[in-house]
Amino acid sequence: MVSTFPNISISTERLVLRPFEPADIPAHIEMMNDEMVTAWTSVPHPYTREDAERWVGSIAPAERLQGHGIAFAVIEFLTQRLVGVVRLRRTNWHALATEAAYVTAPWARGEGYATESALAVAQWLFRDQKFERIEVRTPADNTASQQVAQKIGCISEGVLRNAWIARTQTEDGGWTDIRTDLLVWSLLPEDLEGIAEQMADAGGYASFTDWN
Repeated sequence: MVSTFPNISISTERLVLRPFEPADIPAHIEMMNDEMVTAWTSVPHPYTREDAERWVGSIAPAERLQGHGIAFAVIEFLTQRLVGVVRLRRTNWHALATEAAYVTAPWARGEGYATESALAVAQWLFRDQKFERIEVRTPADNTASQQVAQKIGCISEGVLRNAWIARTQTEDGGWTDIRTDLLVWSLLPEDLEGIAEQMADAGGYASFTDWN
């Protein structure tokens, strides 16, 4: 029998993390065609409606059903707009370890949503699913992604040299591949101690405990 994550939603003070729905497709297309997403991820470019429909209708559900991980659409509670993605992948059920990745929409950056959603998933994964390790891999020059890893309590473990193909924009407006290093981060259950409280003291959000 294949081990799988439950088909759930997670709520924070400002966000709802839930499975993708067809209504998310237009915002998902816009988000995935953003320059920063194109530069640092391996998503197709341009990202078409067909790509989005395949993601929502088959790829994301299959990740969970096949036991590889789970993908959450990050929804802003007040506006009900898609503001990001948090994805668990390459899950090892024997080791209780998985890799986390996150994307924030350009219209939602600067609000702390990536940190809030990634921390919510980590707390759910450790407390409810009893996992023991989350790994995050960030391209060497993607400082925004690295800051999120640091804010949720990740520890830097080292560098995978020349391990990732990023993209950079050319003078004519096109894109070309470039090789870069990957920084490896890890998060263990004990690393989360006090993180939410520190954020609350700093005037941020504190509660990441509502899931069903």
